[in-house]
Amino acid sequence: MPLRSPLNSQRSLILTLVVLLGSGFLATSLLSYYASRASIRDSIVNTELPLTSDTVYSEIQKDLVRPILISSMMARDTFMRDWVVAGEHDPEQMTRYLNEVMSHYSAYTAFFVSNTSLKYYQAKGVLKKIDANEPRDIWYYRVRDMAAPYEINVDPDMANKDNLTFFINYKVFDYKDNFIGATGVGLTVDAVIKLIDRYQQRYQRSVYFVDAFGRIVLTGAQGGPLGAVIGQSLKDMPGLKDLHDKLPRPQTGSFEYQTQGQNHFLNVRFIPELNWYLFVDKQEDGALTDIRQSLYLNLFICLVVTLVVMFLLHRAIGRYQRKIEAQATLDSLTGLPNRRGFDLMALKAMQEAQREPKPLAALLIDIDHFKRLNDDHGHLAGDEVLVGFAQDLQSCLRQSDIICRWGGEEFIILLKDTNSASAQQVAEKIRLLAEQHSYTFSATSLQITVSVGLTELQPDDTLHSLIARADHALYRAKHTGRNRVCMERARSQFE
Repeated sequence: MPLRSPLNSQRSLILTLVVLLGSGFLATSLLSYYASRASIRDSIVNTELPLTSDTVYSEIQKDLVRPILISSMMARDTFMRDWVVAGEHDPEQMTRYLNEVMSHYSAYTAFFVSNTSLKYYQAKGVLKKIDANEPRDIWYYRVRDMAAPYEINVDPDMANKDNLTFFINYKVFDYKDNFIGATGVGLTVDAVIKLIDRYQQRYQRSVYFVDAFGRIVLTGAQGGPLGAVIGQSLKDMPGLKDLHDKLPRPQTGSFEYQTQGQNHFLNVRFIPELNWYLFVDKQEDGALTDIRQSLYLNLFICLVVTLVVMFLLHRAIGRYQRKIEAQATLDSLTGLPNRRGFDLMALKAMQEAQREPKPLAALLIDIDHFKRLNDDHGHLAGDEVLVGFAQDLQSCLRQSDIICRWGGEEFIILLKDTNSASAQQVAEKIRLLAEQHSYTFSATSLQITVSVGLTELQPDDTLHSLIARADHALYRAKHTGRNRVCMERARSQFE
């Protein structure tokens, strides 16, 4: 039997190793690609789009805070209430007042509707009388009968050529808490469209709004999906008809659809203030471009140095994943945990406290008049204050306590094994430190105060209910003068 030559054996071995290594690397690369694609898809659907939706929703609310405050001020203005109670004798006084509000606060429109005379006053005079049988006046009776102090809705503005307008409708009461009318201001929809364009550019997502009938009601300047325009129905768009059939029931969640051969990820959030749906849309192909390029690059390098590339790739992926994990749970400005990181730690702390049981206190802290600080000194000064205040907070706490930047100028703290009395001492310590500390930016000394909402964990609490009580206590602190600590012991019992 003839022997195989060493050369042939070596070639066979080399060929076998090359085939094995090449096949192994190819299989590993393909598996890595599909796993990464599944991970990215999962991240987009379950993390990126919901976070973007939450952020856009929060920013929409923030951008509406100023007109809400203006409307609140109007509803509590003694002139307005005295003028109505006195009998509305001089309409020009109300006209001048509304005109001053528009001029001073740069509002698009300002109005007051009297519940006594049913007259609709605006900056140009008396517009009309409200009629219960007029469909355009239904909003007034809805506001009159609602339990909340105000609402945000979108209607054509009769005083401005029926331009679509965001109205903040605020209830007005006399000094005996009798309803005497509704007042407020309005924003142009064009201004909100510019906000949507800003959100789309910032988050690289398509953002648009759909009403309960499945019609697009608000988009950026370039339109909605596939360039859809305001008034177009979802049922006329490829891939979105099934979603249209699920309306008008509030559909909040993640969806996928295909159009023109492209897969899209979609997050839908119902906005009760507007009775609209916020759609945040991302095309899959753009999200997967980077990992496809990585696959081709890895296959090419495999032909040169298979083992080295696999080793380096393993290290690079591990480093990248650790970086992503850190970024997902930490606030980039202050270095504190963000909401996602807080949720993980808070749920564990609550379980431990309820199992022992041990007391657990929550503090929700808000820097007073932070927007004014930003407006007066710039956002860099605001960032400097946030970083410095975060460090001050950490100096007041124990290593075991949980602290998080809740969003904007808000921070949340969980004090383990701490009852309400001890927590109030900590809260007061934080308040005094903020009041007495100066933060320096560009040789300018900046002073701040904080409002603190405090509550203690109850046996049947969820994380949501605990934070809701702390938020309610914070609301009272801010609306009773700021720079103070307010406590809520239970759902209906206040400190």
